[in-house]
Amino acid sequence: MSTKVFIDGSAGTTGLQIYERISKRDDIELLVIDEAKRKDAEARREMINSSDITFLCLPDAAAVEAVSLAGDSVRIIDASTAHRTDPAWDYGFPELSAQHRKNIAVSKRVANPGCYASGFISLVYPLVQAGVLPEDYPLTSHAVSGYSGGGKKMIAAIEGADKTFEMASPRQYALPQAHKHLPEMQKVCGLKYKPMFNPIVDDYYAGMVVSVPLVIRALNKRYTPADIHEILSAHYEGQHFVKVMELGGTETLPDGFLAANTLEGTNDMQLFVFGNDEQILLCSRLDNLGKGASGAAIQNMNIMLGLDEATGLDE
Repeated sequence: MSTKVFIDGSAGTTGLQIYERISKRDDIELLVIDEAKRKDAEARREMINSSDITFLCLPDAAAVEAVSLAGDSVRIIDASTAHRTDPAWDYGFPELSAQHRKNIAVSKRVANPGCYASGFISLVYPLVQAGVLPEDYPLTSHAVSGYSGGGKKMIAAIEGADKTFEMASPRQYALPQAHKHLPEMQKVCGLKYKPMFNPIVDDYYAGMVVSVPLVIRALNKRYTPADIHEILSAHYEGQHFVKVMELGGTETLPDGFLAANTLEGTNDMQLFVFGNDEQILLCSRLDNLGKGASGAAIQNMNIMLGLDEATGLDE
């Protein structure tokens, strides 16, 4: 028997990617709303409540409205920012802990992580749990992403005829330190303060690297890069999609460059540990549309349905 799935907001970048990934599966029956009614509340209510699982690929306010339309029997995976810090929702990053995975498996309401947040949390959460990072450590994160993370408007601008000279360069944004992923990064990691976050969008389509520098003298005890690598490796041991790469990236990065676009089209995430006895650099590489959005959403759906989490994601 097929699982009935509705994508509310299927015209957006994440919604389109979810549609493309699951439309090929014979275990999924996609419910498609009439294009003329995709913003009609009653038509959406009918589609949501006819589904077993609904994906929300909407702006925050519309996602909140969609949840109000859903009955208790419908299971929802929300790709917006709206519910990521809501304690009534389960956070959709199964690799963080066995409890996260168990919660997702039985959940009716799963908040899909943000792309930058996924990279940051993948590095910081295990170190907070292991006692390496105190809750008040002054964390900083730098990140570079492809322009697809900016959605249809940014994609059209950069790929269009009116592309400006500046769009060909890396561009920093969220300069006032109020990026929408910050509350999520703080809460999920159990931090006392929000990190300082420096996101950069660049002139390539997809993929990102999120970096977190650590200053050893500011920690409660001395750690070497090998120590941190061992902690992260133990935390993610046996995970299918999250891999801790060799210390220093000596095999993966023979030229010494960490490119941000190499995992485009996958649901993989690679974690790296670089540095020396004074400073350590942690990096998380992923596809902002994969493990950072649609791929993670489908992985969560698979877990909720009791399927192999990689179903439809390793092809």
